[in-house]
Amino acid sequence: MNSRRNFIKGVGATAGLSLSAASLNLGAAASNKTLKAALFGVRSRGKALAQGIFNCKNIELIYNCDVDDDIIKEHNEWCQKSFGMVPKVEKDFRKILADKEVDVVFIATPEHWHTPMAILAMKAGKHVYVEKPCSHNPHENQLIVAAQKKYKKLVQMGNQQRSAVTSMEGVKVIQQGIIGEAYSGKAWYSNSRDTIGNGKEIAVPASLDWDLWQGPAPREPYRDNIHPYNWHWFTTWGTGEIHNNGTHELDICRWALGVDSPTRVTSTGGRHHYKTDDWQFSDTQVVNYEFDKGQHIRWEGYSCNGLAQFDRGRGALIQGTKGSAMLTRDGSVFYDLKGKVIREESESDKASATATADTVGFDGLTVSHIQNLTNAILNGEKLKSPIDDASKSTMMCHYGNIAQQVGRGIVIDPKTGYIVDDKEAMAYWRREYEPGWEPTV
Repeated sequence: MNSRRNFIKGVGATAGLSLSAASLNLGAAASNKTLKAALFGVRSRGKALAQGIFNCKNIELIYNCDVDDDIIKEHNEWCQKSFGMVPKVEKDFRKILADKEVDVVFIATPEHWHTPMAILAMKAGKHVYVEKPCSHNPHENQLIVAAQKKYKKLVQMGNQQRSAVTSMEGVKVIQQGIIGEAYSGKAWYSNSRDTIGNGKEIAVPASLDWDLWQGPAPREPYRDNIHPYNWHWFTTWGTGEIHNNGTHELDICRWALGVDSPTRVTSTGGRHHYKTDDWQFSDTQVVNYEFDKGQHIRWEGYSCNGLAQFDRGRGALIQGTKGSAMLTRDGSVFYDLKGKVIREESESDKASATATADTVGFDGLTVSHIQNLTNAILNGEKLKSPIDDASKSTMMCHYGNIAQQVGRGIVIDPKTGYIVDDKEAMAYWRREYEPGWEPTV
């Protein structure tokens, strides 16, 4: 297949990035086999995954899948222009799962589909790359981990900064004591999102299979401000900004501090911008996490106020008794207690590939993360973000949303992950499912 050459030739025009097979730190898969991949959900982040797959060794994309014919048509044209070929097309992912030729599936659908689709894929014998967050609710978080253990398939979550060389090295030296005892993490994300308005019920577009789009979610009438992106801000399908973007930096903080489940979580915030539109989550949220050995993590999400912090729209700051460390997708910077830089590493220098994302989120880290999964399947390379660990970062986001919804702090048993003595909070543990669609292990 000539897809890699076509990708490298075309990516500069489509993504504005300069990547080459030689410059990317891909590693070597000790196998002559080429994995056959299917992509579920081909808009936006799906395009980034397609670019990643086409720039990896020992894997090829043989299926594009989406429930919207117009999106598929546009994506196929984009594939032809970018890669010189168009994978097979299927609207119903279940037909792809029945194809024994497929080895691994990539899931970039709306979030209410992530766990149900991943479990069905594992049941069908496929490995899985699932975008963050890996679950729509805590119950699904438990299910996807249990399914991986039962079906023994590899599951990688798409928090691609885990494949950043500078982040891996940064976490290592933090845990070796470069900033002393690390006790605090701060994760943030800023944007200037516009209103989503008040949706009107309209006829379902002829191109869209609305029933399959909803899948496991209880049925609702189609409205004009849901598809293809604003589902993020509706509780039926999305999980809010803390999951949409906070999962990444919260994961880095948890990783650097070496913590798993918090013991107490508080959240403040609300819908401060465009208060009368249909947005159902907080657009401004500050969540504090406490851990059993005294560490703490703070998440600050500003969906509609794009002021950067530390000259960055997103990042993870780790503080310790001897200094601080900033870990981002672009690299790492370490400071002493007075703010003097004592160590600085650029991701582009370390990995020989840009870490800066384009408008669909494609970057060199996505390539490295996909290559890691490919190598893990073929030769046993250790996964950078296996689901049993990655799900812990997703669960942190769930705790933050639940604390915000009940309007008070929640206490967690770190051994079980359950919320302690709070029936109101535990009512958010799982969702209602459309009959016949409830995920089971």
